[in-house]
Amino acid sequence: MLLVFSTCLDYYSGLKIDGAKDKRTKKMWLFISVFINVGFLGFFKYYNFFADNFITAINSLGFKADIWTIKLILPVGISFYTFHGLSYVFDVYNKKTRPRKGFIDYALFVGFFPLLVAGPIERATHLLPQIEQKRTFRYSTAVDGLKQMLWGFFKKMAIADTCAVVVNLIFNGSNHYSGSTLVVGIVLFAFQIYGDFSGYSDIAIGTARLFGFELLRNFAYPYFSRDIAEFWRRWHISLTSWFKDYLYIPLGGSKGNALVKIRNTFIVFLVSGFWHGANWTFICWGLLNAVYFLPLLLMGKNRDNIEIVAKGCIFPAFTDVIKIVSTFCLTCFAWIFFRSATIGQAISYIKTIFSPSVFNKPEIVPVRAFTLIGILILIEWAGREQLYPIKITGAKWPGILRWTFYVGIVFLILYFGRQQVLFIYFKF
Repeated sequence: MLLVFSTCLDYYSGLKIDGAKDKRTKKMWLFISVFINVGFLGFFKYYNFFADNFITAINSLGFKADIWTIKLILPVGISFYTFHGLSYVFDVYNKKTRPRKGFIDYALFVGFFPLLVAGPIERATHLLPQIEQKRTFRYSTAVDGLKQMLWGFFKKMAIADTCAVVVNLIFNGSNHYSGSTLVVGIVLFAFQIYGDFSGYSDIAIGTARLFGFELLRNFAYPYFSRDIAEFWRRWHISLTSWFKDYLYIPLGGSKGNALVKIRNTFIVFLVSGFWHGANWTFICWGLLNAVYFLPLLLMGKNRDNIEIVAKGCIFPAFTDVIKIVSTFCLTCFAWIFFRSATIGQAISYIKTIFSPSVFNKPEIVPVRAFTLIGILILIEWAGREQLYPIKITGAKWPGILRWTFYVGIVFLILYFGRQQVLFIYFKF
């Protein structure tokens, strides 16, 4: 019901913005759409967060507060379809796209089922023209979509779900394990969330391709990044670019003095963290990434690494290896806050990692998970210059060898993908 209301609101707002005869009326309808959309998103996603923190603050002052709060159930996909609708309204207001007269086409754009619950976050300027044009079935495109779906299922079911079992065990009992075991836990979580979210994105993009649609790319081998700025150009690309176009640039972007750059950077990463969930851990995760990013921005090095690492080469340079490992370590440190249930748990987790017990032998050594991660890294490194790593793998191989490769991936999915773990980003 909320999806229907949001769709009708933004469709009508687009028509009213385009038909307005003065700028004041245009701004009024833009404000109405943004206010209601953000209001619903804030109410359903953050009501409990603010209510609980208000009660805590009152109690800390010595007063007894026992306020009845509604434990709201977050509507599935609300963050994603809200951003779809807002991008359409913003683009109509800025004359980047024309308002659609056909309600069905617009409704399909907002509620397109592959990306409805976990993205990628599409743009009206990219997807709506595809919806409006006639599509014909193409065998080569369908095969391409199926291959990307296959790789997505491998990342989700074999990698993410296998890692999830160990990650849950370590984080749920983090007070009882050594620092070395906690290092294992956060490294596995890094690959769990990557396999989980990028795996879903591959499945969604591949499914859409079967219907003749090309969705926006959402991941581009982020763990091969050589600095945090490159990481954020390769991780959750559709969200990063959305914030850049509709928040960062309107705030002034990288123009202006250092204080303006610092302000804009912290605002974007703070909002990004809060977008992920109503918990102080996500806010700390966002602010920590802002701290990582700022030195690169202020020194003008945030766009030093645009191309994929070691392009055209088999092996990376030693300096690139150091940069990749360093960036991965910084990312894993930030993931501790993302995965922890509370700030207290995150701090305790970090203290244990930086204790002498980090030199102990890990109590848990998940050989199966690390073997699968090794397979993932090898295949993604070999195919890192493609949209997804197995896009052209085996194109020139003998048929029996090519099909053995595909059947091998299917076998790994069926053998290891038996945990039935929900997608992490379903709750966002």
